Amino acid sequence: MKTIRVVAAIIKHEDKIFATQRGYGEFEGGWEFPGGKIEEGETPQEALKREIMEELETEISVGDLIDTIEYDYPTFHLSMDCFWAEIVSGKLVLKEHESAKWLAKDELDTVDWLPADITLIDKIRESM
Repeated sequence: MKTIRVVAAIIKHEDKIFATQRGYGEFEGGWEFPGGKIEEGETPQEALKREIMEELETEISVGDLIDTIEYDYPTFHLSMDCFWAEIVSGKLVLKEHESAKWLAKDELDTVDWLPADITLIDKIRESM
């Protein structure tokens, strides 16, 4: 099975987390943490900064690794490095996503997370 390596930003501001809704592809409509594929020669942190700039026109600082999620979807294996992140500059412009929300700790279960992303919710809740 093919492995796809990606990164995800858990963008925290005050006591809320930024979540995005996919606007395209096989998982359209599902909620996820923004990010994307790691390109050849990039560190996960570099990939995350690039992806957030491309998708959201926002510069972030990448913090600590929360976890690496390993998840088997029907047609591929996902390896997702998930990092805490903070906004340095920009206004979180949705270029590829359908919608977005800032979620407080008690609101994390109010969206329909994609299967790999939902496995991270308990760790985020414990850290908030």
